[in-house]
Amino acid sequence: MRRCLTSFLAVVVLFGAAPLFAQSKAKAENVPIIPHTSVPNFFKLPPDLYFGEGIGIATNSKGHVFVYHRSGDTRLFEFDPTGTFVKEWGAGLYGLEFAHAVRVDREDNVWVVDEGTNMLIKFNPAGKVMMVFGRRPEPVAGAFESILPAAPAERYRFGRPTDVTWDAQGNIFVSDGYVNSRVVKLDKNGKFVKAVGSRGSAPSQLNTPHSITSDAAGNIYVGDRGNSRVQVFDNDLVLRAVYDNVGNPWAVCVSPAPNQFLFVSNSNPDSNPAASWAITGEIYKMQLDGTIVGKFGKAGKGIGEFSTVHEIDCRNPNELYVSEISAWRAQKIILNPTPRPPTAAAAR
Repeated sequence: MRRCLTSFLAVVVLFGAAPLFAQSKAKAENVPIIPHTSVPNFFKLPPDLYFGEGIGIATNSKGHVFVYHRSGDTRLFEFDPTGTFVKEWGAGLYGLEFAHAVRVDREDNVWVVDEGTNMLIKFNPAGKVMMVFGRRPEPVAGAFESILPAAPAERYRFGRPTDVTWDAQGNIFVSDGYVNSRVVKLDKNGKFVKAVGSRGSAPSQLNTPHSITSDAAGNIYVGDRGNSRVQVFDNDLVLRAVYDNVGNPWAVCVSPAPNQFLFVSNSNPDSNPAASWAITGEIYKMQLDGTIVGKFGKAGKGIGEFSTVHEIDCRNPNELYVSEISAWRAQKIILNPTPRPPTAAAAR
């Protein structure tokens, strides 16, 4: 049943309720290029394990990296700071079916957002399930429910949610998602507070809110992918700003204080239309006010290129981790790498 449902939902992602849209060329022009490099062969898997579609990636305070990916099953792998495999989390867990995001909060709790089960799951740092949000659809009716036009949104039921973030008070913000086109605010205990958004392109409306992050002041940044913009709300979900010059934001990430930056990926679509490769694939580094600092990368499957970046971890703004769908991988990216001194042979 798991593989059948996963395959069905994979088709839904491409042809389901969320309207298809063309990937946009970013409006920003003359953007400085940020030098970057990829650490080769950083992630070291055991001989019998492989990455599937790289969907989510996050780090904890100890430098461990979590990669959430879709393979024969949805799986969550942990790696140490050197990229060595540590263990798998949640094998066989009822709420893991069709991965969409993984995040780590300030207390090193690991949260996964699962589009296939309409659920969020909170693990403590030891890997024990502490909280669950949402409800997995019934095996037969559920898959079809997820592609029907959205009924009036319910407080505690999600419709193919995509991501999660928090403010300093521990309030939880969920981008929800392919069906409901809204952002939901819950308190730290999971009690519904409010929601904003409906499907559309007006201010505060959303079309596939695909990624969500927050800054130290509690502002919430929503990758409004279908509308080719990032919408910025305060933590009461009042709209404060719109950044519409960096293409279709598949992934957004804000680095920690005190010097915070917003990273936005204008990813090439996972359907890989040829026409998109020349105008997509780059990641933008921005000030929180929307000022662009620079960009790096391009669409491609080579080392240091990006093949549909689905999530970015920017705990260290100069050492990023990205997960990629189409290349079945994750990369560690170094920005502004220090040039190596010439060797004695090269100097002669």
